Amino acid sequence: MNILLLGSGGRESAFASRISQSARCTKLIIAPGNGGTARYGQNAAVNPNDFEAVKKLVQKEQITLVIVGPEEPLVNGIHDFFSADPQLASVPVIGPKKEGAILEGSKDFSKQFMQRHAIPTAASQTFTNETLQQGLDYLDRHDLPIVLKADGLAAGKGVLILEDREEAKKELQLMLGGKFGAAGSTVVVEQFLSGIELSVFILTDGSHYVLLPEAKDYKRIGQGDTGLNTGGMGSVSPVPFASESFMQKVRERIIDPTVQGLKAEDINYTGFIFFGLIKVGEEPYVIEYNCRMGDPETESVLLRVENDLVELFEATAARRLNEVQMRISPKTAATVMIVAGGYPGDYEKGKAISGIENVRHSEVFHAGTMSENGVVKSNGGRVLAVSSLQHDMFTALQCATADAGRIYFDGKYFREDIGFDLV
Repeated sequence: MNILLLGSGGRESAFASRISQSARCTKLIIAPGNGGTARYGQNAAVNPNDFEAVKKLVQKEQITLVIVGPEEPLVNGIHDFFSADPQLASVPVIGPKKEGAILEGSKDFSKQFMQRHAIPTAASQTFTNETLQQGLDYLDRHDLPIVLKADGLAAGKGVLILEDREEAKKELQLMLGGKFGAAGSTVVVEQFLSGIELSVFILTDGSHYVLLPEAKDYKRIGQGDTGLNTGGMGSVSPVPFASESFMQKVRERIIDPTVQGLKAEDINYTGFIFFGLIKVGEEPYVIEYNCRMGDPETESVLLRVENDLVELFEATAARRLNEVQMRISPKTAATVMIVAGGYPGDYEKGKAISGIENVRHSEVFHAGTMSENGVVKSNGGRVLAVSSLQHDMFTALQCATADAGRIYFDGKYFREDIGFDLV
């Protein structure tokens, strides 16, 4: 098969690594890719949101399967674009159509969907500029802390957790006034749930699904989970507190009703669903849905998937995931993200990277990198994901952390405590 993988981050690097290992893959194109993905296939300088350019690439390279990594092209309707074009309609796309991607594209829609299908989630109400005063009055009665969520995609920055009621009122007005652009024209005010978070993933063909390994990611920039939120500083899989009985609740109360609910609402969903969950006591609640795999969770999760990834995608496209037997490694995978100095604030790009060849017990997935005259340089906030698969959690964490220390570029930073709260 000739396969096109859309995206440029660490998640796509992990996908490219596994796709390239499949005997079913004849050619792999990554668009646009990054400074490390060319080792798995061929990079193509095409923006995944430029659908006409993607079409030309598909035709030129005779692509027979498309994998969509990031959420934005899905929310913008790339799958719909393929389905509506007679020249592309026969090419399977792994990733939902616009009507399914709205699970991530609209927090308000996802909350209403969960309420319709009795899926456990935090209580919430939604407000717009037209209902601003009702929103301010609602905040006067709301328990602290208060969670404010921009309805649309806000590059991971649209969620605020506030301990002060007056600050919450001010932020609600700022969000509805354009702080997050169009993404914040509708704001969800949500109950705060106290517990421990985890990420659960499925791949669905619309009727059936396979459960992938769960993971825990680490959002805060500082050691001990302190400081500003980031796109993710590392991840671990499996998650020790996700016991068999807990995961049974997740399947029965969350995953099954979600897949069945999509089908009942005639939403033809083909692709990944990422359930951002929180464990409160022994009970699971949904914090959010995403219409794609997480990053940096993918870099840990895929290390534990022993199935041929391309065969999984073929079964998804053919709607026969019910025939697939998942093979999951009992080992532990740990990922440590190396970021640019200053991230998640202002940071510099173009720093030459050395030492990747010194890594001993891990796989290095490129995220924000570029290749310039044969030299790999930093090209983003999150630069490299160092991932290790080992027999136990302590060894996996130790190997990933030690290998992250063997790589160098000016201003580099990584957390040395990823996963050690679980050991």
